Amino acid sequence: MTAIDPKTTAKRKVASLAFWSIVVAFVVLGLKLAAWHVTGSVALYSDALESIVNVIASAAAYWAIQVSYKPADQDHPFGHHKAEYFSAVLEGVLIVLAALLILNEVWWSLRHPAPLEQPWTGLAINGVATVINAFWALTLIRAGRAEKSPALVADGRHIMTDVATSVGVFIGLVGAVLTGWQVLDPALAVIVALNILWQGWHVIGSSMNGLMDRAVDTQEHMHIRDVISANCKGAMEVHDLKTRIAGRATFIEFHLVVDADMSVGASHVICDRIEDALKAEIPSVRVTIHVEPDDEAKLPKGTTAVPFA
Repeated sequence: MTAIDPKTTAKRKVASLAFWSIVVAFVVLGLKLAAWHVTGSVALYSDALESIVNVIASAAAYWAIQVSYKPADQDHPFGHHKAEYFSAVLEGVLIVLAALLILNEVWWSLRHPAPLEQPWTGLAINGVATVINAFWALTLIRAGRAEKSPALVADGRHIMTDVATSVGVFIGLVGAVLTGWQVLDPALAVIVALNILWQGWHVIGSSMNGLMDRAVDTQEHMHIRDVISANCKGAMEVHDLKTRIAGRATFIEFHLVVDADMSVGASHVICDRIEDALKAEIPSVRVTIHVEPDDEAKLPKGTTAVPFA
């Protein structure tokens, strides 16, 4: 019986979620367009417009995930992991565009005010779409974090923003219907636009950090130090530890100081032990170790308690 490669299983899971995200986005878009059509509400229009962004972003995420899982080749020897960041950047740009379109619609509605039609029917339809979105957003965020997929996490966060927007619109429109204050409808749309502008900026900023080779966070950095320290017996010192994240992959490199008289084979054994330990602790890790003689040590001679300089 052939064993299933964990990487293949992860790829199938992430790709499957990305595909179904497109299907869910279309379903939610249809429901929200129906809610807007029934009521004529500019706030519900803004909510539906954000769902159009969801459809495009989900399709882009699906493409990016397919590319990111391609194995390294001659032109991309370090792999294609960063492809997912491009999807997230595109999603952020589309969010900003949606916000501008919403503001344009608000301006038009203020110049041509009209009462809401069948508000309760429209709100009920929009409520169903919101429940679907909330469930799917949580699913994507959990899976994206577990599989270290920036595209899934970005898609999930955007959908969760859509959920928050929908809840706010629902509450506001209920207030508008009960009080008769029609101005609440375009006012809500403005709030929606400003909110998704902020979220778009956040998504773009987070993705740009990934493209700029952001290091792991402090907690993960200290964990890496601990793993190296626990498995570097036979070495004298470790220094110049550097990390960077590229999609699911974590790249680690550092200098390992050994006795100048140690053989290449013996130093290689230490490197293998450290590398195996890091691979056991961190999924999709890439480790580069530069072995140096003791005259390259940064700590004073005789120091043994702390292997890091």
